[in-house]
Amino acid sequence: MSAPRTVPVTGWGRTAPTAARLIRPRSYEEAVAAVRQCGVRGGIARGLGRAYGDAAQNAGGAVLDMTGLDRIHAIDADDGTVLCDAGVSLHRLTEVLLPLGWFVPVAPGTRQVTVGGAVGADIHGRNHRVSGSFSRHVLSFELLTADGGIHNVTRGTPLFDATCGGMGLTGVILTVTLRLQPVQTSLMSVDTERAGDLDDLMARLTATDHRYRYSVAWIDLLARGAALGRAVLTRGDHATLDALPEGTHTRRHPLALRVSRLPAPPPVLPEGLLTRRTVGWFNELWYRKAPRARTGELQRISAFFHPLDRVPHWNRVYGRGGLVPYQFVVGEGREDTLRRIVGRIAQRRCPSFPAVLKRFGEGDPGWLSFPVPGWTLALDVPAGLPGLGRFLDELDEEVATAGGRVYLARDSRLRPDLLAAMYPRLDEFRQLRAQLDPRGVFVSDLARRLAL
Repeated sequence: MSAPRTVPVTGWGRTAPTAARLIRPRSYEEAVAAVRQCGVRGGIARGLGRAYGDAAQNAGGAVLDMTGLDRIHAIDADDGTVLCDAGVSLHRLTEVLLPLGWFVPVAPGTRQVTVGGAVGADIHGRNHRVSGSFSRHVLSFELLTADGGIHNVTRGTPLFDATCGGMGLTGVILTVTLRLQPVQTSLMSVDTERAGDLDDLMARLTATDHRYRYSVAWIDLLARGAALGRAVLTRGDHATLDALPEGTHTRRHPLALRVSRLPAPPPVLPEGLLTRRTVGWFNELWYRKAPRARTGELQRISAFFHPLDRVPHWNRVYGRGGLVPYQFVVGEGREDTLRRIVGRIAQRRCPSFPAVLKRFGEGDPGWLSFPVPGWTLALDVPAGLPGLGRFLDELDEEVATAGGRVYLARDSRLRPDLLAAMYPRLDEFRQLRAQLDPRGVFVSDLARRLAL
């Protein structure tokens, strides 16, 4: 285990850094020792740092960098399961599993997420309506708890449901056994179309989403008037071998993973790059270049699922002030709330790129898991936007009134008084934590802020 060092730690949004002792265990024994040495300010596990807010920060305490535990222990290529350390990234899993004809069952907007982080945030993807969130495919995991014990946690138990979506507050996940998605190729068959406004978009999603495994809409949140909520809708499924052209390299090597990367932005960029004007120009270009309707286009897996991963450290584009993410979900039948919020964002001219709208299917049993059946909108806005905090507080209240919730893995500023209204099993989560960890060994800035 490397010697602890005190460093500033922040989320992907690059706002509100706090100092913590960073510890990087390289074995399960070192992880146990690290938990026992967390001290009075406790500790929290951290993966690749893609939680946007303060979920993997711990001011004055310890942060356990789990990326040193990154072994893939066993793959059952017949049954489609993998046993791996929690520090393995989804990118690494894809590199290893895709040539064997398997893919991760839920792919979020970045492949730079650890398996442990995927469980702790109970991540979702473009296929939630069909496949649910990540925890639906987890068969079991090993959890290091506050007393130094290691427990094998299986589905259907309270500890499983508290940990999936529990933001690392029940313990440190060490290994995960995961069920996989079979695929024939490393390409996607993709349909793309433009929707002229928000009602047109929701009508298309409602009427035809059942035809696709994956579905997402990029939405222009600066468009107003008749174009309010105009969007580019992208849907598809894994391409079959028969869909690949004969005699091509892709047909000869159908499961080869191809990932392209662009240069990273410099560490420091001028402020004010993402203004209403520049984002408006980009949104206009993005919408106009999209086809009115195109079917069956073959795209690489990386281009379909993770377009932003092409630009390392793309969050630097938001400047020194960083970005504030906002993602909420409202249930089926609350489309009026979604329309009203989209209208308010457009009226306020919040410069957000990207912004995406998706539909959720049935939620999973995680007590703090985010998805519920309905509509989810995610956006990123510059942190320095005047009056942003007050504006988002107002949106929180509207979401809570409609029975919706915000996503804790993307949160950095939710008021604690709204949390119980959004997550009705919050008290059960708090009670289990108190029993499991009476000394408060596992804690984060998020947990303190929201009294989790």
